[in-house]
Amino acid sequence: MINIPEVKLGIVATSRDCFPITLSEKRRDAVVKACTEKGISIKEITTTVENEIDAMNALKEAYDLGVNALVIYLGNFGPEGPETMLAQKFDGPVMFVAAAEETKDNLYDGRGDAYCGMLNASYNLNLRNLRVYIPEFPVGYAEEIADMISDFEDISRVILGLKKLKIISFGPRPQEFLACNAPIKPLYDLGIEIMENSELDLFESFNNHKDDKRIPDVVEDMEKELGVGNKYGGILPKLAQYELTLKDWVERNIGASRYVVFANKCWPAFQTQFGFVPCFVNSRLAANGIPVACETDIYGALSEYIITCATDMPATLLDINNTVPKDMFEDNKEIIGDYKNSDLFMGFHCGNTSSCMMKNFSMKYQRIMHRLLEPDKEPDITRGTLEGTIRPGDITLFRLQSTADTKLRSYVAEGEVLDIDPMSFGSIGVFAVKEMARFYRHVLIEKNFPHHVGVAFKHAGKVLYAAMKLLGVDDVSFNQPASMLYRSENPFK
Repeated sequence: MINIPEVKLGIVATSRDCFPITLSEKRRDAVVKACTEKGISIKEITTTVENEIDAMNALKEAYDLGVNALVIYLGNFGPEGPETMLAQKFDGPVMFVAAAEETKDNLYDGRGDAYCGMLNASYNLNLRNLRVYIPEFPVGYAEEIADMISDFEDISRVILGLKKLKIISFGPRPQEFLACNAPIKPLYDLGIEIMENSELDLFESFNNHKDDKRIPDVVEDMEKELGVGNKYGGILPKLAQYELTLKDWVERNIGASRYVVFANKCWPAFQTQFGFVPCFVNSRLAANGIPVACETDIYGALSEYIITCATDMPATLLDINNTVPKDMFEDNKEIIGDYKNSDLFMGFHCGNTSSCMMKNFSMKYQRIMHRLLEPDKEPDITRGTLEGTIRPGDITLFRLQSTADTKLRSYVAEGEVLDIDPMSFGSIGVFAVKEMARFYRHVLIEKNFPHHVGVAFKHAGKVLYAAMKLLGVDDVSFNQPASMLYRSENPFK
């Protein structure tokens, strides 16, 4: 994947001066060993923090090693002042975890009391107004700490990505989709840059790429990806021209940022002026870690990017679209299992999902736009979708959105795509989320979320929830058990 940060983890042990420093160091070594065995790359900072001077030396060592995400490990009780000062000075995401006692045979000279020390650390973190990642139960053995660090690596990728992200948009949001409103102030609060452009800017740049010498190579790559699904090969040169237009725009305009996403208006004038629909190009860029949200959905693009960083996989943007008909439900009872029909819905968009995330796909045309713009004609300007059934498996629904009064809120819901033929068009699948009906009413409607949802193709709720909290998004909703409408604690235990 391109366009997402590389996380360089580091771990530093802390020790309260009345406890054996060797206990913290031995336990830190065990965590590093456990990480290595699990394939987690982490730099071991040899300075153990007992005082403020140690904290500054550890900070320098971390930077010298290129560390951009720091694990502060309480190998024993730990000095809450110096260890939280280190967190305050470190320019990047920070995680606090602590050591569990290993054996009943060593509870005199080998007892570390880190279980106690985490309480004081959390109090001092609050005094300093610091947001750090503390796992659901942050005290564990080396192997358990390594698993927590694996989650922190994914969380850190989100935080680091947003710090260097620029969102590029083309065109105003459509009149029909005012729900995709995009107050700009919260983006700056998150450290994100925004560059809004006219569709004329994009059209001019597209025309300037006519006869670009690179077009044949891009067409060849598109043909290779589509294979037997290349149903409208004649449109590929225009799509290749458009893809090069967007990539060159990034090169010229990324500026001081390092990562970029797009939010582009894609209908109805797009078809009549550009002569195609951009869906296939959007899907290809998403496969490389550059989401392109439809309908100038700026927060949709942001949500896709957060998912991409959290999972290191392509994301997609879909409509929470339509109910599953009763006869389809009855005909697929063996696949559906104990889900209720109200737990199901169809996730759909015109054709923007990456080919690697569909079980079958082919180049087609945008049926809804064809109905509007080319009635009773062979598809021409509406060609360019990538259609297919979204592959079955685990998914996470996610969206970060600003309210009209610039308050950030988010939701997370884990579920799955069922292996059922949706018997329709577009990039589409039958989605199952436990208690979806309640979530739909009491979160999506009650909190005024729009119809677009970012989709991760794995269960990533724990990572996304923690990332939102670390970013300061306190209003995070999630699918909850039937016995409860709302919960305030972390649900991903």
